[in-house]
Amino acid sequence: MSATRIDGKAFAARLRERVGEHALEFASLAGRKPGLAVVLVGEDPASQVYVGSKGKATVAANMESFEHRLPAETSEADLLALVERLNNDQAVDGILVQLPLPVHLDEQSIIASISPDKDVDGFHVINAGRLSVGQSGFVPCTPLGCMMLLTDRLGDLSGLEAVVIGRSNIVGKPMAQLLVDANATVTIAHSRTKDLPAVVKRADIVVAAVGRPEMIRKAWLKDGATVIDVGINRLPPEPGKEKGKLVGDVAFEEASEVASAITPVPGGVGPMTIAVLLRNTLVAAYRNAGFDAPEGL
Repeated sequence: MSATRIDGKAFAARLRERVGEHALEFASLAGRKPGLAVVLVGEDPASQVYVGSKGKATVAANMESFEHRLPAETSEADLLALVERLNNDQAVDGILVQLPLPVHLDEQSIIASISPDKDVDGFHVINAGRLSVGQSGFVPCTPLGCMMLLTDRLGDLSGLEAVVIGRSNIVGKPMAQLLVDANATVTIAHSRTKDLPAVVKRADIVVAAVGRPEMIRKAWLKDGATVIDVGINRLPPEPGKEKGKLVGDVAFEEASEVASAITPVPGGVGPMTIAVLLRNTLVAAYRNAGFDAPEGL
């Protein structure tokens, strides 16, 4: 048995194309483009790459990109003041403060200062609460992207047993809630779970989000399971090479021998995150302008 590769890169490209088309429709209705403001504090190299790629993707999707790059020594008061200006700026529909922040800044306070209706990352406690009680809000981009891939692959998830490995507020917990809402039977597993391989072995759906390279092995998986690998880890470089190989939390090659479908790393979940960010920004634009968001997003 050889698993089908779930092509997140191709799915994300189609989603971005749809978002771009609807963004043009929004502009004709509202007289302006949807706007995404990204705030970067400091000069973390990885964050700079992420912010640059988000800006390019935003413009390519027919939206306005507002980048705010602040020095690492920016005070919390100044950052909060910027967020408040963006909350009140009618040209801005979505606000994303790039994490991690410098250590002197309180991430929770900054996230809490973002208007829940512009919180396109879905990290605000109000949006987390809306998700938990089934109300309409913004869901973190990575788990929502995973759900899109799962439903595209499997259709109805009712009655399937799902195991989410990892309990972070950004991926694990919202992922579990989305699966519960889709009528799956859900277990959240983590570092304290007893006999983790046996728990995973029950699952029709495995979502791995622990940040440990190739932790989930072939022997852990039920025959025919669908595997969504959220992890992205860089192995130590081989002799003579500058960079190590990128791998997920699942041992891809051996897992492919028993799974029915699996996301690769890279090219699986990763591309979905920015695509869903653009989708959330578009939905925010429609809602903020008083229009119904398009269906099928």
